[in-house]
Amino acid sequence: MKVVVASSNSGKLAEFERLLAPLGFDCVPQSALGVEDADETGLTFVENALIKARHAARVTGLPALADDSGLCVDALGGAPGLYSARYAGPQADPTANITKLLDALRDRADSERGAYFHAVIVLLRHAEDPRPLIAEGSWHGHILDAARGAGGFGYDPVFLDPERGVSAAELDPSIKARVSHRGRAVDALRAQLADWRAT
Repeated sequence: MKVVVASSNSGKLAEFERLLAPLGFDCVPQSALGVEDADETGLTFVENALIKARHAARVTGLPALADDSGLCVDALGGAPGLYSARYAGPQADPTANITKLLDALRDRADSERGAYFHAVIVLLRHAEDPRPLIAEGSWHGHILDAARGAGGFGYDPVFLDPERGVSAAELDPSIKARVSHRGRAVDALRAQLADWRAT
């Protein structure tokens, strides 16, 4: 099944390709089809994922898949949350976002640095699909006081997976794909696919 992936984030695209190929999806990045990013005007991860998927489906005429995801830090009231990609400003890069996050948590003890990644994945047959498939996943951990590791993307270098004792940026990509918020959302997606494809 050919699906346009409504993202311009190279890290996300690589993860989706790895996660979705076994499900029979031929993933095409929206940039390869001339689709620009949609304005993320929703107030929840679900709303933003739907906005992005509908936009990509409308422009291309193809089924579309989108995710909206972010890092939610307990001590910051869930911030950066929806605004994770632009936490340090509209043109911010991951380094600037991480710097702002670490500054905000500078005086916090380890016990106050709890956080989780959350992802929502939306799959649409077409832009007006009234029954989108929606799947969610979360990955709990805590924020380190300095970056560790050279892999991953976004906030991965400062997110500690407590079960494995390493940052998300230190995880082997195949392990991260399985245990991450996005991997868990894809698992939830997989569980719904048979019924979705039958309708």
